[in-house]
Amino acid sequence: MDRSDGGHAGCMTRYGKTLMTHRLCPWWLGYLLASPVRRLFQNPRALLQPMVTQGMTVLEPGPGMGFFTLELARLVGPAGRVVAIDIQPRMLAGLARRAARAGLAERIDARLAQADRLGTDDLEAKVDFVLAFAMVHELPGQAGFFAEAARALKSGAQMLVAEPRGHVTKEDFAKTLTLASQAGLSVASEPIIRSSRTALLRRR
Repeated sequence: MDRSDGGHAGCMTRYGKTLMTHRLCPWWLGYLLASPVRRLFQNPRALLQPMVTQGMTVLEPGPGMGFFTLELARLVGPAGRVVAIDIQPRMLAGLARRAARAGLAERIDARLAQADRLGTDDLEAKVDFVLAFAMVHELPGQAGFFAEAARALKSGAQMLVAEPRGHVTKEDFAKTLTLASQAGLSVASEPIIRSSRTALLRRR
């Protein structure tokens, strides 16, 4: 992992032949990515609070062991829900343990990804916010990912895409945003996140 990019949010990798990367992030790396030390340069509450409110349904692909997931669960409150989808069972098991210790397990729906897609048919037009943090660049099938995320979002709902500058060039990020636009997502703003290329997208 290139420490210059501030680390990844999760490691949802090796997800089928068309959607996810062929590179498998070691499950044990999830412990490092969820370390409290990371809060010194990426504070989940400060980053997410402007976009996530009580009662929301949030989709988080690639949550790893829950660095952002637990804060999302706190922000949506007891009436909200966070759907966290990962390809690695051990990542989800770690997330479940941390959620239980924090008293947040009932707010988090942890799911194992399907072979070639997220598997969110039951969430069509029900999601208020999607967090895709440092994981889109790992997908060889970005178009399919954005199409599925867009279907899950309500009209006018938002999706935050943040990619590590150490791995993603300005040109590559522009291509990613083009694919998002083709899926019906337009750029609403560009929040400043340390060491990241970011776009807050809105479902048209």
